[in-house]
Amino acid sequence: MQTDTLDIADTSPQDWKYISEGGSTIVFSYVGPPNARFDRTALRLRKGPTQAHEDPEKYQKSQLAQEEEHTIENAPVDAGSSLDDLSEPDDPTIVFQRTVIEQLMPIEHLPRLQSVHVERAWLEKLAERTEPLRPHERRAKDTIDRGRRKAVLATDLVGGAGWAVEIKPKWGFLPNPTHLSLETRAIKTRTCRFCMHAHMKSTQGEDVALGYCPLDLYSGDAARVEQALRALWDVWVGTGGKVNNLRVFVEGKMVKPRADLESLAPLTTQLFPASTNPDSAHPLDTLRDAFISTLLPLLMHTPVLRTLSTLQRTLDALDIEGLAALWSRVHPTMPLGTGPAARDPDMAEWARFISVRAARGAQDNAEEDHVVPETQEELRYRVAAYLLGASFKDCSIILRMQPRTTDTGADVGGTVTVIDLDVKGVDRLAKWAALDREIVDAYRGVAPRDCVDAHYDGGGGGVPLA
Repeated sequence: MQTDTLDIADTSPQDWKYISEGGSTIVFSYVGPPNARFDRTALRLRKGPTQAHEDPEKYQKSQLAQEEEHTIENAPVDAGSSLDDLSEPDDPTIVFQRTVIEQLMPIEHLPRLQSVHVERAWLEKLAERTEPLRPHERRAKDTIDRGRRKAVLATDLVGGAGWAVEIKPKWGFLPNPTHLSLETRAIKTRTCRFCMHAHMKSTQGEDVALGYCPLDLYSGDAARVEQALRALWDVWVGTGGKVNNLRVFVEGKMVKPRADLESLAPLTTQLFPASTNPDSAHPLDTLRDAFISTLLPLLMHTPVLRTLSTLQRTLDALDIEGLAALWSRVHPTMPLGTGPAARDPDMAEWARFISVRAARGAQDNAEEDHVVPETQEELRYRVAAYLLGASFKDCSIILRMQPRTTDTGADVGGTVTVIDLDVKGVDRLAKWAALDREIVDAYRGVAPRDCVDAHYDGGGGGVPLA
């Protein structure tokens, strides 16, 4: 049986330009000769530990064994793969988007994802070209996974003419107080998770987006969204782009900002036509204001931020505290995220989850007197909900802009796309619970920031405002 899966060997490794990377994947943009199958696409490859590639044959055999087991136990629902191609399933990102994400997020705000065949020899050549371009801290930890035989081909949202902005919005809500402990309730319902986490990181010497509050960005209020963009810009310039909550790409190349116009020249040419230049007296301020005024209308009119905030809130109705407490009541002898109950949902279970969630409706955003059933079925449902909510908390949005062609300052238009909606694993629950405690403990005794949740009455969960 034939498949419509593309083969990356139809291109040269030199046709792909390194763009960026995250914790588990590395992304390239197609820059080769015109090719209808690959034009305006990005290649997303999985990474593996650096040491795993010191013995490639052993690593490949291990990978194949794991993938065969994964295929048998977690056969995807409508995965788009033929029975002849089950030696390695499509990347979980593709199957997860089709089965789950597209049921929750309008498809016009999602990238097109397609499976593509990759080969070890091709990946080796690409890795050899790429390693010198990667950040030193990334190279020491991981590299392209040469054992994979499939990768993800996606819409290239940052390459080509024009420019693009990547924003990692993070958590867009304050938790419902119902399932919080008396120790944490006053803190968590006043200051958002992101602001508390940023405080903790800053005390540990990390560069963080201090001053940026996600609730401002999600608020739907023009003044607050502008304030969020201003904070993101200031952190972006002030840290030389080290903080990943904001990234800017011009014609496929990431802009590395410094406190001077020369480093920002690519962005300047996009925001100002050739006939004009930023105010010479305060050029950086003028550039920042033009950046904000261009993005603001797009963010104010897109439904994406409100959708993300609502999904995060309703999927994480219990908070990690409430989920941990439910786990301990259902499995009193098994620590959170361990034992037989720690099995990751397969795609069939994800499909059932979507159906059950639709049937339950507003119950997931329950009022304060709601009692959560202490059953294995309820726990599985709540675990899946929390994992899915974590995907929406950790995603990015890409604002794809077109270059200005006049000096009128008119809205140049653009699109908003949600990316990086990866599947999360149950084995992370214990780590998340420990981090939650650490973040709250680090915030005790600090003059609290009042983070205003614009979409929910009282700012502490509860019933959505009309």
